[in-house]
Amino acid sequence: MQKYFHSVKLDEQKCKGCTNCIKHCPTEAIRVREGKARIIEERCIDCGECIRVCPNQAKLALTDGLEKLQGYDYKIALPAPSFYGQFKPEVSPSSVLGALLEIGFDDIFEVPVAAEAVSRAISAHLQQEHPRPSISSACPAVVRLMQVRFPALLEHLVPMESPMEIAGRLARERAVREKGLPPEKIGVFFITPCPAKVTAVKQPFGGSSSVDGAISMTEIYGRVLRRLEGRPVRTIDPQSSGLGIGWGSAGGENEAVKTGSLLAVDGIHSVIGVLEEIERGGLDDIDYLEAQACTGGCIGGPLVPQNPFVVRVRMRNLVKKHGSRSKAEFPGNLDFYRLQAPIRPRPVLKLADDVELALTRLEEAEKIAAELPGLDCGSCGSPSCRALAEDIVQGYAQRSYCIFELRQRLQILAAEMVELSHKPPPAMGREWKQSREGGGHNG
Repeated sequence: MQKYFHSVKLDEQKCKGCTNCIKHCPTEAIRVREGKARIIEERCIDCGECIRVCPNQAKLALTDGLEKLQGYDYKIALPAPSFYGQFKPEVSPSSVLGALLEIGFDDIFEVPVAAEAVSRAISAHLQQEHPRPSISSACPAVVRLMQVRFPALLEHLVPMESPMEIAGRLARERAVREKGLPPEKIGVFFITPCPAKVTAVKQPFGGSSSVDGAISMTEIYGRVLRRLEGRPVRTIDPQSSGLGIGWGSAGGENEAVKTGSLLAVDGIHSVIGVLEEIERGGLDDIDYLEAQACTGGCIGGPLVPQNPFVVRVRMRNLVKKHGSRSKAEFPGNLDFYRLQAPIRPRPVLKLADDVELALTRLEEAEKIAAELPGLDCGSCGSPSCRALAEDIVQGYAQRSYCIFELRQRLQILAAEMVELSHKPPPAMGREWKQSREGGGHNG
C-alpha cells in the first residue's frame, strides 16, 4: 500500500476519546479505539476539520519552521493572498512585505500575482471543450476529497497547477536569472493558511513541488507583527492587483476568472453536497465550480490567526483598493500552468483487494448495517452504523462495540438468567421446588 504524508497529526496524550472528530471528518478517516482516536492514513485528506472541532487540542498541524531557511543560500517567501487580510487596515501590504524581508527572507514573490496568472489560464481553458462543470484544482483538500470519495469526478478538475506552485516556479526562475544561483541553493517557502497546503508541498499530486516548505501563517504573522511594532520597516510596492488578492476569500477566484456561468462553494461539507449533486448528473448548466474546503475560503483556514469574518471585510476593502490592473507580467503559454501529471483516484474505500471477497464482505456489511440501530451516534468509535458494519467485516471491530446491541444482548442474557434461576436442576425433585416457593415441610 502507498505510504502517505500527512500534516495533520494526533497527540495521543491529549486525546480523551470524545468522538467529536469522527463525526465531523468528511472522509470517515478517524476511529476511536481503546479511548484514543486513530487516523486511517489512506482516507485522511488533511482538511483540518478535526483540528477545528477537537476540544482538547489533540489534533495538530505539522508545518516547517523558520529554522529550515538556514539550509539555503537565498530564501524566498510566498505570502498567500489571505495573509494581507490578517492585519489591521492601517498596516499596508507594502509594510507587510517589507517586514518579511527583515525576519529572515531575502526575496518575496506574491502568490496573488500567480493567482492572476492562473485565472487567465483557467479562462482560456474554459473556452475549450471540457466536462461541465469544470472544478477548480486550487484547493488541495478538495482535490484529495475527490480522490477518496468522488473519483468519477476527477475528469472535471481543471488541469492547472495551484497559484502556490506557479508562484514557486516563477520565484525560483527569477532568482536563478537575477542572482545566478543554482536552483538547489534557493529555498522557496509558502506562508500557509492550512495543513492541506503543507501536504501538497511534501507529497504533490504528480511530479515534484516547486516549493521547498510551508510555514504556518500564524507563526509568520506573530513575527511580522512584532517587527511592525518596532522601528519603521522599509516598504515594498505590491505587484498584485485586487483580482489576485481576492483569491484569499470565497468567491474571489470566480471574480478573477470571469468566464461563463460560475458557482462558488466553501466549507468541506457544503462542497460534498455540491459534488454529490454533480455526481447525480446535475449542475451541467455551470461552467466552473470554485470549491474551497474552509468556510470563507483560505481566510477560514485552521492556521490563520484572525477571525475570518473580520478578515472578510478587510479583504473586500483590499480588493477595492488595489483594483483590477496588475503590474506583473505573466507567461502566456498555457502549457506552463498545466498539471505535470493527471490526478488519480485513491483506492481506499474497497473492502478487499480480491473482487469476490469484496463482494462477499459488501453483502455481509449491508446485512449488518440493516440490523444496527441506524442512529449514527458514534459511541462505538466509528462515525456511523454503516462504517461500523464495514469495520466489522474487515475485522477492525465487533458487533458488541454498538452499545445498543450490547444493551439488548445484556437484557436478553439477564432474562435468561432469571428464567434459569427458577428451573430445578435435573437431580432435584418436588422438595426443591417447594423450598424455592417458600413452602418447605416440617418432616
